[in-house]
Amino acid sequence: MVREGLKRVIDGVDGIEVVASTSDGAEGIEATVRLRPDVVLMDLAMPGVDGVTATRRIAAEVPETSVVVLTSFAEQAQVLDAIDAGASGYVLKDASVDEVVRAIHTAAAGDSPLDPRVARAVVARSAGADPFAALSDREREVLALVADGIPSKTIARRLGITEPTVRAHLTRIYRHIGVDDRTQAALWAVEHGMGRR
Repeated sequence: MVREGLKRVIDGVDGIEVVASTSDGAEGIEATVRLRPDVVLMDLAMPGVDGVTATRRIAAEVPETSVVVLTSFAEQAQVLDAIDAGASGYVLKDASVDEVVRAIHTAAAGDSPLDPRVARAVVARSAGADPFAALSDREREVLALVADGIPSKTIARRLGITEPTVRAHLTRIYRHIGVDDRTQAALWAVEHGMGRR
């Protein structure tokens, strides 16, 4: 009931089209792989495949899709599990419709919407984290090529992926290493021994 109500409200917003509504993680993964939406709103507590597992699968199979967790869980463990799985954002279910819509637009633009109540968990972990540990093997490949000054179109061709997928990897790389753009990422990578220098 909540899902259908949210679908009706969001589908009426300018610039947003709801292409699917699913009842569990397995259906969500299948629909995302088939439809390749810009943004997925993901609950964590679902029957069968849970939200963290579904997010991890989507991040691996459709990295150009941003996953925004929309859930009632604000505990640090759940927040970090979802972010580690590849979620681009995290919004709590008591958020207003305007806040949810803003989170969708933010994620679609390549940024990371985080409810202020859960942001502290991410910040606290980031303060003592090793950024390399958070990067996937593919993200390290992309970052090394960025450090060498290779443009996204060439990176895509070299790695056999699409340019939107390269941009999706870069968005997650920026978040993991704490930078805002490609130039800062390249400098960070060179300073940390990546690329040909």
